Amino acid sequence: MTDSLDRRGLALGAGAYLVWGLFPLLMHALEPASAIEITAQRAIWSLLVCAIIVAFVRGWRRVLAVLRSPRTLGILALAAALIATNWLIYVFAVVTDRVNSASLGYYINPLVLVALGVFVLGERLRRLQIVAVAIASVAVAVIGVEMGGLPWISLALAFSFGLYGLIKKRVSVDPITGLTVETLVIAPFALVGLWWLSSSGELTFGARGSSGLGVGHDLLLASTGVFTVGALLLFGAGAQRLPLNVTGLLQYIAPTMMFMLAVWHFGEPMPAGRWIGFVLVWAALIVLTLDGFRAARRPRALRDPDEAEVEPAEPV
Repeated sequence: MTDSLDRRGLALGAGAYLVWGLFPLLMHALEPASAIEITAQRAIWSLLVCAIIVAFVRGWRRVLAVLRSPRTLGILALAAALIATNWLIYVFAVVTDRVNSASLGYYINPLVLVALGVFVLGERLRRLQIVAVAIASVAVAVIGVEMGGLPWISLALAFSFGLYGLIKKRVSVDPITGLTVETLVIAPFALVGLWWLSSSGELTFGARGSSGLGVGHDLLLASTGVFTVGALLLFGAGAQRLPLNVTGLLQYIAPTMMFMLAVWHFGEPMPAGRWIGFVLVWAALIVLTLDGFRAARRPRALRDPDEAEVEPAEPV
């Protein structure tokens, strides 16, 4: 199989997930900025980067076409609300030293997509998919018992991103056009958030006189837009060159890196119960991956269109 793979596509796809996997390091480097400021700055700077790219590729007609279509704009506005929620919860998890919770959220996201396909789209689960979802449910229960409550950060990340991917399937727009419109929708709320932080003296961008603040801090905040859009472009270019099952395997790079950073770099606690939960999640993902390879080997004519499928997405 490796001989038939596009090496450039593999490098591009892996590069995207490596960037996403390293995001916790960037978020920690942005302290003392709050989760609200980081999310707002990310949206604003991503919009600016998207605008530059759209201008360069002469894509404003596509953007205007979306803005003139109430249905498409409405779908992307809902997607914008979900991805903004996802970004905010993710940054909150990182700045409050809960990177392992964020990692778990993106690990269980493929399993959430399978569940959403069943309950929202009416798809039917294959046997191995049922096994994978059952194992993952036990894993969440085990981690919940260990934490003394539902792992809400992990579940919120998984479901917000799963619903985001589900909604994006309802509209056919290229990634840059979609992200441009989504960040355009988020921008007014982001500006209000930044104004509120500024009026309360909590805005760090442009502030001076405190440790960790300065030009370097401002540039790091601005870089969130570059990394967000850059990773999206890498993902899109790689996905075009790679089989779906290979891209599906690559999506586990980011949460694995997050998990490694949480345990070995940030030193977050990992009690025995949490380890057991993660092992169960990994077992569920192995079962889901095996099911994906089995389904991919079946002749297209024999595939049931009502069976649940998992398409990897970009955790922007």
